[in-house]
Amino acid sequence: MSNPTATPVSFGRRADRALADERMRAAIARGTGLMVQRRHEAVAELVNADELRDAASAIRAATLQRLPELLEQWSDNLGALGGQVHWATDADEATAIVAGIVRRRGGKVIAKGKSMISEEIHLNEVLERAGAEVVETDLGEFIQQLAGEPPSHIVAPAMHKDRFEVADLLSADRGAPVSPEIDDEAAYARRRLRQAFLDAGVGITGVNFAVASTGSICLVENEGNGRMCSSLPPTHIALMGLERIVADFAELDVMLNLLARSATGQALTVYTNIVTGPRRGDEIDGPEELHVVVLDGGRSAALDTRFSPALHCIRCGACLNVCPVYRQVGGHAYDSVYSGPIGAVLTPLLKPDDPAARELSEASSLCGACTEICPVRIPLHDLLLHLRHRDAREDASRLRRAGFWLWSQAWSRRWIFRAMVLVARAGLPLLRRMRHLPDVGWLGAWRRGRELP
Repeated sequence: MSNPTATPVSFGRRADRALADERMRAAIARGTGLMVQRRHEAVAELVNADELRDAASAIRAATLQRLPELLEQWSDNLGALGGQVHWATDADEATAIVAGIVRRRGGKVIAKGKSMISEEIHLNEVLERAGAEVVETDLGEFIQQLAGEPPSHIVAPAMHKDRFEVADLLSADRGAPVSPEIDDEAAYARRRLRQAFLDAGVGITGVNFAVASTGSICLVENEGNGRMCSSLPPTHIALMGLERIVADFAELDVMLNLLARSATGQALTVYTNIVTGPRRGDEIDGPEELHVVVLDGGRSAALDTRFSPALHCIRCGACLNVCPVYRQVGGHAYDSVYSGPIGAVLTPLLKPDDPAARELSEASSLCGACTEICPVRIPLHDLLLHLRHRDAREDASRLRRAGFWLWSQAWSRRWIFRAMVLVARAGLPLLRRMRHLPDVGWLGAWRRGRELP
């Protein structure tokens, strides 16, 4: 699958390109507005919403404190049921593990459910290079696969496309016209994907939560494709970030009460799948083999740091829907599988050596809407500010450091501050002339966003 957003340009240039796409912006505005409205209505139905969010936050924090213990307990329990757990340090290890299983099982057709981890490690590209046919069976991901694009939203991958664009993609898929009606588009995708489920030798899914006490994995979805990918093919491979675990079903209940409400405004998703090991001898469906690949991918480095709350995320996408930056430029401007406020925090943590990832913390107004809506109370705007502080310290030249030190020393003394205010007042006429300066460089960028007195 090609990635049109992989060109190494700055967020500002990508954002400018997105701002010029009125059709995309209209689709994003409609989609995020509807999801925020539904979220507010769904959360209002809870009599104890604040207490539930507090409990969820506490659960996620406690999970990270006990993470090695919970992962070991879960792995032992799944192993006792016949499942196999594979530990991957990075994307290369994870893709090699999956490709090895597919090769051994002879999987030529792979039915794939929605998985952000698979996007993170670019799994499709690796499997396709090895000769496998990978079919995205989530409708949004299927649309994005036809478009040759990565997802634009954590929950709704094709939110940025309207029904007319989708109709064009579906019509081009097999050379037969599909009308731009939602029911017709869904019916085409249903017919088109049914054969993939029947042909698939391997099914690949994500994992919303693992349950340590039973060795289970939980998948939530609305289309039934995740259930088909995890039960019909003889081999099921599930991909999981190492932080996506709860201790028991009581903790899972808290998370599920918040996840769908925050993501899509539902009390629960249509399908909540609990997979506890491969198929047993007396069962009529389910995979012969169940493999779960657990990815670190930089997550463990964030543990026990001021940024560890970012690992509390349950991938609901609510912070994207309220973010004034995301709502204007969409997900592809971030050039990361994780966009919006959570992406602006996670991406620099997962890719600490990527200079392009560092600039994402600047893609925020620090309005705090993301923190306010987060179901597990991640202080996203604080984390973004911490990233800015960290990067400013690391990137600043000696001259810039000296300048800011002198400025702080001056402004911490009342008489110097008063004198500088008098000088600034006298210099207002000069500021007015700045309106006529050429619109170039950092000064031009500063002036474009401000009305001078």
